[in-house]
Amino acid sequence: MKQSTAVPRIEFLARIVDADWFQMVISGVIVANAVVLGAETYLSPGTSAFDALMRVNEAFYVVFLIELIVRIVSYAPRPWNFFRSGWNVFDFIVIGGALVPALRSQAEIMRLLRLARIVRLLRFLPDARVLVGTLAKALPSVFSMIVLVILIVFVYGMIGVTLLGDALPQQWGTIGSAMLTLFVLLTLENFPTYLEQAQEVTPFATIFFISYVLIAAFVVLNLVLGIVIGAMEEAREEERQRLRAEEQDEHESLVDLLRGMRDQLNAMEREIEALGRKDGSTDR
Repeated sequence: MKQSTAVPRIEFLARIVDADWFQMVISGVIVANAVVLGAETYLSPGTSAFDALMRVNEAFYVVFLIELIVRIVSYAPRPWNFFRSGWNVFDFIVIGGALVPALRSQAEIMRLLRLARIVRLLRFLPDARVLVGTLAKALPSVFSMIVLVILIVFVYGMIGVTLLGDALPQQWGTIGSAMLTLFVLLTLENFPTYLEQAQEVTPFATIFFISYVLIAAFVVLNLVLGIVIGAMEEAREEERQRLRAEEQDEHESLVDLLRGMRDQLNAMEREIEALGRKDGSTDR
């Protein structure tokens, strides 16, 4: 049998933190914490209601801190294996960062850390994890597409300055304003208005705008969607492989446990047989 790739953990703690009920409880606490953070925005600092919500928020933090400690301890005797997961690193930074004295004195940073705790809800939602993985995998290809879009916008911006800059300086007077106008046109916002204004200036306006929309707004954005969809399929496949690996590790652990029990029973039988032969020889 192949060696298990599972990370060594304390069995009963691992069962607790990986249990569905435990994850549902933490998810509920995260949602409640989000409600409290939203309610704080309706109150003025220093009021009794605001102070009460702050104490509730601190209670939520204690729950998150206990959860973090239990998760780390579950990886004993090798707690550093906890940091092999990106989600675990994120949790450690968001929750543990509030204990750093230099950060506790920064009100803005503490608000950001409290807000970042809400993002932890993603780790308990399998589909959300797939989406995050999709974004991570699509970033290199999307970055190349962004460079391509900027190049197209720059070229069309220069053409727009040449054709429309003198007559419509507010939208097309400089390369910066022209590129900004073209970025807005990527969403087709006010497209008829821009087209109508340009048609009064030059007969090439129709060709200019339609070719830009076809190349930039349709072709390029559809390519980006294709990249994202491909990355999503890859992320889903990795999630399925991870789940299959966990099931395989659990199966191998169960087989190893049963094999150990069988060996212990065989050893006990041999000891009983040896005792029986010893008693027989003593009687003779």
